[in-house]
Amino acid sequence: MEEFGFYEILKLIGSLGLFLYGMKLMSESLQKVAGDSLRSILTAMTTNRVFGVLTGIFITALIQSSSATTVMVVSFVNAGLLSLAQSVGVIMGANIGTTVTAWIISIVGFKVSMSSLSLPLIGLSLPLLFSKNRGRKNWGELIMGFALLFIGLQELKEAMPDIKNNPEILDFLRNYTDMGFGSLLLFCGIGTLLTILIQSSSATMALTLALCHSGWIDFEIAAAMVLGENIGTTITANLAAMIANTSAKRAARAHLIFNTVGVVWMLICMPYFLKSIAWMSEHVLHGGNPFTESGSIPIALSLFHTSFNIINVVVMIWFANFIVKIVTALVPVKDEIDEEFKLKHIKTGTLSTPEANLFLAKKEISTYAESTNKMFSYLKSAFDEESEKNFVKLYDKISRKEDESDEVELEIANFLTSVAENRLSKENSMRVRAYFKAVTEIESVGDSILNITKAIRRKRDNKHEFSDHLIKNVNKMFDLVQKSLDVMVENSNKDSQDINMRKAYDIEKEINDLRTSFKTEHLTNIKAKKYKYVTGIIYNDIFSECEKLADYCINVSEALNESNE
Repeated sequence: MEEFGFYEILKLIGSLGLFLYGMKLMSESLQKVAGDSLRSILTAMTTNRVFGVLTGIFITALIQSSSATTVMVVSFVNAGLLSLAQSVGVIMGANIGTTVTAWIISIVGFKVSMSSLSLPLIGLSLPLLFSKNRGRKNWGELIMGFALLFIGLQELKEAMPDIKNNPEILDFLRNYTDMGFGSLLLFCGIGTLLTILIQSSSATMALTLALCHSGWIDFEIAAAMVLGENIGTTITANLAAMIANTSAKRAARAHLIFNTVGVVWMLICMPYFLKSIAWMSEHVLHGGNPFTESGSIPIALSLFHTSFNIINVVVMIWFANFIVKIVTALVPVKDEIDEEFKLKHIKTGTLSTPEANLFLAKKEISTYAESTNKMFSYLKSAFDEESEKNFVKLYDKISRKEDESDEVELEIANFLTSVAENRLSKENSMRVRAYFKAVTEIESVGDSILNITKAIRRKRDNKHEFSDHLIKNVNKMFDLVQKSLDVMVENSNKDSQDINMRKAYDIEKEINDLRTSFKTEHLTNIKAKKYKYVTGIIYNDIFSECEKLADYCINVSEALNESNE
């Protein structure tokens, strides 16, 4: 075996980096590319648990890699195209789909190598990446990310120590095959470890067969290694989820829990199950008894792998919602920033009545307003933040949230458009127009928050220090804007006839008066050269943008109030 030195370690880390970058690029471009069509297809394919399982089987059998399927599922969840509950069914199906691959290999001897298609895919994506059309460019990034993901996965496998072609390294293992149940646990752990190292359950299966062929392990120990491979194969998705959001991390953990629980119950009833597999191998498939004939072990192992995964899915599918609850508890949201702008109430398609649809749209607008209000709290933290590292984190999160805000605005607008296509009463038509306006204004609030954050970044990048007086003024303006946002959220949660416009107008007047006094004082200070001109520009940009933000807030309240006129 070749020496595994510093260079090899760097190759290993580099291939992991390529894999993770491919995952990130694919996930981000999916969000841009995946319009309603892909979302609708995925939702239709996973409308219930059974369809989700069938989807997982089909995709895995098609691309012949359960790891690839689960990585794609994680990226779909990360992009908001699949919910956590929908992803569990697909992941379950992937476990059955990977056994289809094993049978294809044993019967036909054919396996599609996705990594061999990666370079042609990059060639295909290149002209799209340089296209001026935003849509084509997004498709180019998606294809590039998909290709890089598989190149990274292939490099990851090759960068690992070459255990597969050097099974003699594992010669010592035959000393631990006669410890009863302890041997099963040991070799289950070895199967897990080998799959993590080799990054391919198929390769570990081949290694297991090589150990059987050498006579080092028997059928029962080989079956325990296969169970370990089922746990090890979940690591790829968990690696992909390292750079993903909370929901994607939960999907990866769901895969781990599903496979681990299946392995636990199988280990308990292993002796009885293996006897039934041996009987089927001998009398149904006429492949011989794997306990006495080493030549019949490959077929028996494939039968064991398939039977176990099918039974595990049939049993565990009834606990899908329970698994979702467990992973939700295991992977909590670290802080409010980690929660993304996502539709909470509107599902795909519209309901039967316009009233029901508009009720959902109103609830979604309220949630949208609340999320935007939280975004402003991150802006205030960014202004007060002294640590550059923490400021950059807040800036990136605000920037990401603004992108998500744009997506939510588009999705609510598309939903309202589909509602407007129906025959509506005069009152409902007015409500649709009002909701359109409210959504646009809330999105503008997000734009203003990002603009103020950019001004703060310019201040920090160019090392323009604000005096205590300027800091006090900005915080005074922020406090009033916060009140304006609170009123916007409060009104968005009320019925249109209960909206308090008086309170909204009073705060708006206070903000306008404060802006005017700041502007007058600012011009005087500039003439007196109390601070640098560039510092003054940034200061002026901040309080002026705050006043604009407050205008958008009152426009939201006015729009919702109009829906009752």
